[in-house]
Amino acid sequence: MNEISIVLVTAGSEEEAAAIGRTLVEERLAACANIVPHVRSIYRWKGAIHDEQEFLIIIKTRTSLFEAVQKRVKELHSYEVPEIIAFPIAQGLPQYLEWVQVETAG
Repeated sequence: MNEISIVLVTAGSEEEAAAIGRTLVEERLAACANIVPHVRSIYRWKGAIHDEQEFLIIIKTRTSLFEAVQKRVKELHSYEVPEIIAFPIAQGLPQYLEWVQVETAG
């Protein structure tokens, strides 16, 4: 069975997050994209501290598709350097992991 990963991406608006998530699912780069609203992000960028509202996209995909997901997110994203990080799923309901594989089959 191919490995499955969770990819986290933050976006500055709900509309941008939805557009990224929908595109990834439509293009079969992701089986699912959850959008978590109202994430408060405190970070340093270009020498200044920022405290802003963002939207977190939780993307479920095959680990082997990470490079393609990263490329597509960078194309769609408005940030100069978007957060795009992945974590492998160590365990999960086998039927769910199988569903992710089926939905990301090209």
